[in-house]
Amino acid sequence: MGIRPGAIIVALCALVMLLVTAPAATASGAAAVSGARAVSGALSGPTSVPASGPASVGRDDGERLLFRFQDPAITESSGLALSPAHEGVIYTHNDSSAGPIFFAVGPKGKTRATFRLSGAAARDWEGMAVSTDPATGRGVLWFADIGDNFDGGWPDVSVYRVDEPATLRDATLPATRYRFRYEDGGRNAEGVMVHPRTGRLYIVSKEFAGGVYAAPRKLRTDRVNVLRRVGSAPIMATDAAYAPDGSGFVIRTYFSATIYSEPGKSVGRVTMPSLDQAESIAYTRDGKALLTGSEGAKSPVYQVPIPTGVLAKLAPATAKAAAPATSPPASPQARERSAGASEVSAAGPSGSGVPVRMIFLWLAVAVCATVIVALIARTAR
Repeated sequence: MGIRPGAIIVALCALVMLLVTAPAATASGAAAVSGARAVSGALSGPTSVPASGPASVGRDDGERLLFRFQDPAITESSGLALSPAHEGVIYTHNDSSAGPIFFAVGPKGKTRATFRLSGAAARDWEGMAVSTDPATGRGVLWFADIGDNFDGGWPDVSVYRVDEPATLRDATLPATRYRFRYEDGGRNAEGVMVHPRTGRLYIVSKEFAGGVYAAPRKLRTDRVNVLRRVGSAPIMATDAAYAPDGSGFVIRTYFSATIYSEPGKSVGRVTMPSLDQAESIAYTRDGKALLTGSEGAKSPVYQVPIPTGVLAKLAPATAKAAAPATSPPASPQARERSAGASEVSAAGPSGSGVPVRMIFLWLAVAVCATVIVALIARTAR
């Protein structure tokens, strides 16, 4: 009895998928070993998470598991941010349908306080960011209600600003709502970040041809603020964050994380641990490592060092003084675009697009789906 052509094709599709995803699987296997060692050996000791909170543990240690969320109420962690004021504390929030609530979590994954925002809704919270109020020096938290599963079904989206709580005990906090719309039409988004020096807010869309969108320098509560595209983003971005010194930023996808510098080019990618649904990214306090998390009950938070070679390509933000323009922009809109692009640019030919392995993965999925449909149609005849 011969082998049917359909079976051969399906087998070849499976082989392609295996070859495409093998590097990630190998990396995730190493991550599991590294994470297990970190949990069993170092996490309970004083050297796993320093007293100052999750910080870089060195370039040679590799990724490690910091903790798992212990709170049964945290089931869809969709954003991460390191507390500017409370050492060792990480903030997180759930995805949609959980209400305008966020959690302050200690270095071992236990919730230290739960906060609710007054004057806020939670249609589809997808990310959060932190900044510092230049007038008061106080930490500021930003919660992005920017998810749009209808890919443009909502006329506008919202971001809520709240002063960081001074004490970690359950409370209701007042929030300020800012409404936004995209200059080129509505879309789904999951990434939000705030430049640590300028305070400017950016949203990163989650699309096959995603973009980085800059908010106006001064946000208004009495009108809808317009988001203007200033660069491209990797395929299906799930989160973003600025480095603490403003020297660059990171965009997370389901597969990896890409670091960008200010001249407008990506400077490298960081291999991420294998997660069920990678949803969040943040920097450690020293900017030398990344924190990343996933949705799910008791989901993990990993710390991943940024390769030395990538860090070396990021000049300090203070050294990035923009050269004066030879001729001023012709309009306020042009000035707004120019300012946004000077602060952050994710475009550029040097690797700012989609990783080759990711392209092959999506192509393999498309080919396999087409073959399966064809086989089903043939069988039905």
